[in-house]
Amino acid sequence: MSDVASQPSRLSSIAVLTSGGDAAGMNAAVRAVSRSAARRGIDVYAVHEGYHGLVTGGDLIRRMDPAETDGILHRGGTVIGTARSREFRTREGRLAAARNMVERGIDALVVIGGDGSLAGANQFRQEWSGLLAELVDTGAISAEIAKAHPFLRLTGFVGSIDNDMSGTDMTIGADTALHRIVEALDALHSTAASHQRTFVVEVMGRNCGYLALMSALATAASWVFIPEQPPAEDWPAQICRHIKADREIGRRHSVVVVAEGARDRDGNRITSEHVRALLEEGLGEDVRITVLGHVQRGGAPSAFDRYLATHFGYLAVERLIADEANRPPELIGLQNNRVVTSPLMDCVAHTQQVAERMNSRDYDGALRLRGRHFRESYRITQTMQQAAPRPVTSDRHFRIAVVHGGGPAPGMNAAVRAAVRLGLNHGYTVLAIKNGFKGLRNGDIQEMDWIDVSGWVSEGGAEIGTNRYVPEHPAAIAETAEQIAAHHIDGLLVVGGWAAYRAAHELHRHRRQYPALDIPIVCVPLTVNNDLPATELSIGADTALNSIVVDVDKIRQSAVATRRVFVVEVMGHDCGYLALMGGLATGADRIYLPEEGITLDGLAADVKALAERFRAGKRVGVIVRSEGSDRVYTTGVITSLFQKEGGQLFDARQAILGHVQEGGNPSPFDRVQATILTARCIEFLSEQLESGGRASAMIGFQGGELRFTDLTRYPELVESDVQRPVEQHWINGRELAVVMRD
Repeated sequence: MSDVASQPSRLSSIAVLTSGGDAAGMNAAVRAVSRSAARRGIDVYAVHEGYHGLVTGGDLIRRMDPAETDGILHRGGTVIGTARSREFRTREGRLAAARNMVERGIDALVVIGGDGSLAGANQFRQEWSGLLAELVDTGAISAEIAKAHPFLRLTGFVGSIDNDMSGTDMTIGADTALHRIVEALDALHSTAASHQRTFVVEVMGRNCGYLALMSALATAASWVFIPEQPPAEDWPAQICRHIKADREIGRRHSVVVVAEGARDRDGNRITSEHVRALLEEGLGEDVRITVLGHVQRGGAPSAFDRYLATHFGYLAVERLIADEANRPPELIGLQNNRVVTSPLMDCVAHTQQVAERMNSRDYDGALRLRGRHFRESYRITQTMQQAAPRPVTSDRHFRIAVVHGGGPAPGMNAAVRAAVRLGLNHGYTVLAIKNGFKGLRNGDIQEMDWIDVSGWVSEGGAEIGTNRYVPEHPAAIAETAEQIAAHHIDGLLVVGGWAAYRAAHELHRHRRQYPALDIPIVCVPLTVNNDLPATELSIGADTALNSIVVDVDKIRQSAVATRRVFVVEVMGHDCGYLALMGGLATGADRIYLPEEGITLDGLAADVKALAERFRAGKRVGVIVRSEGSDRVYTTGVITSLFQKEGGQLFDARQAILGHVQEGGNPSPFDRVQATILTARCIEFLSEQLESGGRASAMIGFQGGELRFTDLTRYPELVESDVQRPVEQHWINGRELAVVMRD
């Protein structure tokens, strides 16, 4: 016979707390926990001021209605507060916390914090039965209460800007912090160039160099110091020589990024002041320090942090509901572009191993533990920071060309910059084809040098030009082949969107007819629409999403005062990626996608549901519609319908965001990934050229890994009558959008 006392009662209440340092996205996570639990009929208690609130109890632990989470998605920090609690580290403090929970019928906890906060929660879970037994012995709670809560359900995820936790590729808040750092570095680059000056910038990260490394890669910093890879013994002389070499080739400024945990190979700290003094003496010029400090934590969360935190919060509730066996606690994280769970304490132990490796000066081991993406980014940064390409002794000389196709997308310039510098570093001649495939047909081709692409990493648009021209007719193919032969192009890097892929495939399929086209071709996905085959994500989409988020945040502010519904139209052609992800990141009430279409019955139901919410006190509504959702039910028609049916409850307005989504400087993610994908493609071309191969491919994110797919397969991977791929992994987020809107 089973022991009834050992079985938990049906989960009826969940507590959620934020602990440790604040991180942008925590509010999105709290909102997701509240709404996901409410949909399951579960009460949520918000624990204010972290573990201090759990120990203190009283009004610091109070029920949270889902309506209370309206309007917090876009806010930085944490509205329920966070604090480090010495009391919770004592048994007496944990006794008080356990009593405060069970007296409210709570035996499930979601913890959002760093590794210390999560480890403390695990200790609390392990002691739970003993704590309750002691509370019964002292008469603080009844035996019946203790029997009703035999164990503590626990799950958690990391809210930290440092991105230093094993078990997840990204922690909540890291992407937003990277945005803040990159914005500051972009601004410093302009003022530094004006005065021909060097800036030393100190960034956060504790003992993890993620923020320093990625910001350096995303802003073309001259030098970066990270804890995982201390510089060589003679680094003071090296850095001075390096910056002098930059000056000699015409670079007017330098930015040196220093991670707060940076050390030399003897374990001594490398401080921003130390670097400043050394450079002033070695360069004989003015050097300034900028310590970004806590500004890196603040501000509205990025689109990615909003979505990631929302997904984490949703899964946290689902895992707590499924926990019927008192199994060890899980960490919810992002691995290979999938939200997954891992044993919490295994992740904590693995995280601590990195610190142990660095303390023992096993820096190569620490770098390995950070993962392949971190190592690859470090290697590429080292190359991109050079003042000139390395000398190459090979007798074989190849010529590779880079061309854009499709609409402009943020990250195109970063990709060309990477192609030029990495290609030159291989000893190749790199050619830039101006004005897309039309320019290739016309022979508008320029040889590029190292300094030609200086500063391009942060620039939006496409410096070498792009258009949607596709050489489909026989004459166009023949003329294109003639130009490729005339310019002795041995390999082609195609960077762009739908038209770029079509054009690349057209050349590839005519390779037997025209020997000049029988060359390796590789495609890099760059389009805001995220509608390309062989990849789950396209470069440029992240920047577009952040643009949407910024605009919709402003729209919400304007609508609150007037009780208004806005129908926001976003780009995407036949793909609803921007609409779905933009809707999730902005808390949209309804989202219309081309993949689902729009019906009159559905619109009527949506009008009715929104009207009921306005009667209950709602003040602003946002509906996101992808531009290709329906030919009849346009944004204007939907706006008119809501305006008519809203009556005295609300009025309706439309906002068509348009091509602003394609503009602006690329986000840190798009800069870094454009560089990394291009680096992989240069390696692909190099392998083909050096071996005499003629394979052509499309690179893309598949299951979180970067993989190459044969370009010959292009037709079978796209739908025949619409502009989108057959498989779209992101569509799985539709269920999450339904949960969050209710």
